[in-house]
Amino acid sequence: MPCEMRSKPCNIRFMETLCIKSPLGDLTLFEDAGNIIALDWGRGLEAPRKSDNGVLNDAKDALMAYFKTGQENFKALPLDPDGTKHQKAVWKTMQAIHPGNVKTYGEVAKSLKSSAQAVGNACGANPIPILIPCHRIIGQNNWGGYSGDG
Repeated sequence: MPCEMRSKPCNIRFMETLCIKSPLGDLTLFEDAGNIIALDWGRGLEAPRKSDNGVLNDAKDALMAYFKTGQENFKALPLDPDGTKHQKAVWKTMQAIHPGNVKTYGEVAKSLKSSAQAVGNACGANPIPILIPCHRIIGQNNWGGYSGDG
């Protein structure tokens, strides 16, 4: 039902988006209420390549610096992915793994009193890949999924 037909006012907000060209192909960043809420592979419909949105531009700059130098500067970015309590705990653990290091699904599961499969599912549900580095959690025999294209 359209907003104008509802008896109560609705507060529909539109997410701002920004598409960037990266060495991995196009990436689309999504911002809502001053936070990065998603990063998607490919160019989102209507996603501009330039924006006046400071949060989106900060994320773009951090990603481009990462692709150029390998140095991460993501901790200052306001990230607010939507997920369950367990998913958020896994994502927080991902962010604490230092660049160049990895943990297994089992190690993370043990620290969270969870199962390796649940950790793997949370990794696969990560809505902000790269900025929340799901690639740092791997299987026991160095296997793992990858959400990117290609």
